[in-house]
Amino acid sequence: MMTTTFPGIERISSGLGFGAMRLPTQADGKIDQAEAIRMIRRAIDGGVRYVDTAYPYHGGESELVVGKALQDGYRDRVLLATKLPVWKVEKEEDMMALLDEQLQKLQVDHVDFYLLHAMDRERLAQMRKLNYRKFLDEAVAQGKIRYPAFSFHDNADTFLEILNDYDWKMCQVQMNILDGNTQATLNGIREAGRKGVGVVVMEPLRGGLLANPPEEVKALYDAFPVKRSPVEWAFRYLYTMPEVITILSGMSTMEQVEDNLRIFSVDKGETLTAEEAALLSEVKETYLRRTKTRCTGCSYCQPCPRGVKIPAIFQGHDNALLRGEEKNQKHYDALKENKADASLCVACRKCERQCPQHLPIVRYLQEIRAVYEA
Repeated sequence: MMTTTFPGIERISSGLGFGAMRLPTQADGKIDQAEAIRMIRRAIDGGVRYVDTAYPYHGGESELVVGKALQDGYRDRVLLATKLPVWKVEKEEDMMALLDEQLQKLQVDHVDFYLLHAMDRERLAQMRKLNYRKFLDEAVAQGKIRYPAFSFHDNADTFLEILNDYDWKMCQVQMNILDGNTQATLNGIREAGRKGVGVVVMEPLRGGLLANPPEEVKALYDAFPVKRSPVEWAFRYLYTMPEVITILSGMSTMEQVEDNLRIFSVDKGETLTAEEAALLSEVKETYLRRTKTRCTGCSYCQPCPRGVKIPAIFQGHDNALLRGEEKNQKHYDALKENKADASLCVACRKCERQCPQHLPIVRYLQEIRAVYEA
């Protein structure tokens, strides 16, 4: 397993981190706890040294399951990260109350990294008013958290503003083959590196989009002399960046765990050759020519007051486009039958205020509706 070190704090981590956002589920939608615990422990036994969860994952169930998985000595073997749900903070004392609740769910007396979750410009202003710096200082002094951090979804200017607003020890950003010029951007990652702030990457596969490429992209990979799976190419793009300490993978099956352990059985010092970089640039352009919404399926836009299943609509349509199809009528009709289709949207834009990708959701819903209801 690739070993890495967070700058400034000199804590050992691993190139691969276990993201507990997409744990295996049962027919009722609840986490398959036995399998999830087995997967997390197998990853740790295989060398994973970083486990990431958050207050809202799996409807609040993720932290509970991670806490169970880290019993029997597993907690001492990893860096544990969870996140403050800043949207639930209404007054200053709420921050410590939420942290205490999370520590109880995780069955620990402290977490290593505590992140302000999904920060953007609006939330930065809110957290400043609520004196977030004082809270973080107090939580560190009390030993409840070791290292303050933040996760981010906004534009490059906002990223730099947040990065320079506090003595952060880590930042978690969305990055993958497609996102070098969006959100934090590659320049933002480099600036974090210059400041000595370790970078943890989320959405390395763009919500699974990069794991199952269209035929045009498959052809590019197949023609390249070095043979790697699309997943391995996506991870390789990231772990060759010197600023990237850990890459989170939201693993849902044991097969994914084993494959990821294989992919990360390399040295951190590897780099992309000029030919590999050119290949991945061509892959990016091929993707961007095909997709429409680029939704990652994070579900921050849910629940919709009208019941519109926005991620299902967007990803269903994008996946059809990636397969070279104009649309997936069967998928859309099933949503319509379940009263979850785009026709129910009343343009309240609550979803757009919550979307970490800042997608023009209402416009996309209208355009997709026109395609399927023509």
